[in-house]
Amino acid sequence: MKINPLTYAELSRPMYVLEEARLRENLNLIAHVAKEADVEIILAFKAYALWRTFPIFREYIKATTASSLFEARLGFEEFGAPTHTFSPGYTDYEIDDIARCSSHLVFNSLTQYERFHVRAKIENEKLSFGLRVNPEYSEVETLIYNPCAPGTRFGISSDKLPETLPEGIDGFHIHCHCESGSDVFERTLVHIEEKFAKWFPQLKWINFGGGHLMTRKDYDVKRLIHVLREFRKRYPWLKVILEPGSAFAWQTGPLVVQVVDIV
Repeated sequence: MKINPLTYAELSRPMYVLEEARLRENLNLIAHVAKEADVEIILAFKAYALWRTFPIFREYIKATTASSLFEARLGFEEFGAPTHTFSPGYTDYEIDDIARCSSHLVFNSLTQYERFHVRAKIENEKLSFGLRVNPEYSEVETLIYNPCAPGTRFGISSDKLPETLPEGIDGFHIHCHCESGSDVFERTLVHIEEKFAKWFPQLKWINFGGGHLMTRKDYDVKRLIHVLREFRKRYPWLKVILEPGSAFAWQTGPLVVQVVDIV
């Protein structure tokens, strides 16, 4: 897109300009993956939360994912659907409102589940509960973006899970990617199954988190679809969820700035 400076002369800058045509290209590709792989793909607010575009998004996806009370409210009140919510730690003052705004509530530890799940269910009887688990494997090289880095507090490792999951747990949430390719996901999936497959018969759904940059030009979309299809064949009772963020907004418009001084 060529930028005519006069177009923005009267507007405050910097500004991010979103091109609807490019956004729809991304949405069409993501919807194609979801259909062909028989999975659900939802929007992660931590990477994209331009709420004025939600009417467009609703043409392609049905839900969003939140990591805080106000993101949960954004999904529930502005997107128009309860969110899939995960937080490293819920608190007494926000759990009721988060439960009200969510369809899925994922806990980072067994103690958090024990503390809040009854209260959350009273607030919203339709809630589906999950646990975040840590496969202790990730190819993300930058440690601050690697949720499986040494010393991480994200998720429960397999050696900390009981043989029989607590009553009421429907799913696992696993996040270990950042702008990753489908080859990385395929390799990571091997470790996930090695660590956690024995619990899959107790589950209804599995969420493979975000970081799947499927709208990048060099991303192997066919490979992703194949990997997901094969996983679904092995575990046909599991609903599979992905929650990318950057993939939705990838290269959908420029950042418009102005030079205010030269020194």
